[in-house]
Amino acid sequence: MTAINSELIIDSKLLRENISYIKSKLRNESKFMAVIKSDAYGHNLESVTKSIDDLVEGYGVVRINEAKKIRNLSKKKILLMQGIYSQEEFIAAKEFNLDVVVHNQDQFKIFKENNYFKNLWLKVNTGMNRLGFEIDDFMDIYNKHLFDKKFVLMTHLAASNDKKAISNQEQFKAFENLVEKMHENVEKSIANTGCIMNFPDKSYDWVRCGIGIYGGYFKDKEIITAMTLRSPIVNLRKIKPRQKVGYDGRAIATKEMLIASVYLGYADGLPLAIEDGTKVMINNEIAKVFGRVSMDLTTVDVTNIKDCAVGDWCEFFSPKLPISEIAKSNNLISYYLMTGIKSRVKKIFQPI
Repeated sequence: MTAINSELIIDSKLLRENISYIKSKLRNESKFMAVIKSDAYGHNLESVTKSIDDLVEGYGVVRINEAKKIRNLSKKKILLMQGIYSQEEFIAAKEFNLDVVVHNQDQFKIFKENNYFKNLWLKVNTGMNRLGFEIDDFMDIYNKHLFDKKFVLMTHLAASNDKKAISNQEQFKAFENLVEKMHENVEKSIANTGCIMNFPDKSYDWVRCGIGIYGGYFKDKEIITAMTLRSPIVNLRKIKPRQKVGYDGRAIATKEMLIASVYLGYADGLPLAIEDGTKVMINNEIAKVFGRVSMDLTTVDVTNIKDCAVGDWCEFFSPKLPISEIAKSNNLISYYLMTGIKSRVKKIFQPI
């Protein structure tokens, strides 16, 4: 007997289609860096690299062990997006020919002491107020050490998904004012997915695209969710009006209902706080969560699903049911859902 399992299916064809669509928005001279940190946002780092290597000019990660895995598969540029924090990491970055973000004085000191200024991306703070040199501090470093060096100047937008946010224009202005003080060989990078879609004229020399590749960007329907999270129904139960379902009796029937128990819960990565009414898909029809998510099961109202049966698949997100749907309806972000799926869910990567 074959054991039943929850499944996370990843469609590499959709990853490629998303990249091609996003690249169509860019200026011809802009280079495309695929951000594949956190195991390619849960999509499997090595499989994604193999599937998209011909479409991109580089990769962005945070952990050095992920960079090493990519280097075994690709000769393209690899960027450590939060930089290095020790001499040992500096040696490894140099050995594997990695590009490195430098965002504070401690990091820059490592490169200065090694008299090594190749493959550097200098990050400045223009309003995100998270990582990056303050502009005056950066100018001091530039005038002393970088005035004749080739590097990439970068910053990060705080509200790129909101085209009307005043902070975008403020950050663009601060960045462009700084660029005017740099020598002509400095390359520039500011655009993430939201910036590419909302401000394509700001794509500059490099774009750093993450969530759009995987279909988690919710403001353009041409960008398709490349993951399908699904699990089978393992039980069906008829309940009467006023009967409660699940822990704490949160969901109370107002009529006779048919409730499906689906073989997926918070131990699989589905957030505990998923609300009643959250849309799922069964037999290509919309059903809704009914009752609190438990460790191994989620209960769903399938009263209106024709011919619903034990063994039918319940999809929580898929190309047909965008991940942005479950994210928005539960005050979550798609990044959280993608990267939160646990190891006991069977991962299936569909190659090109």
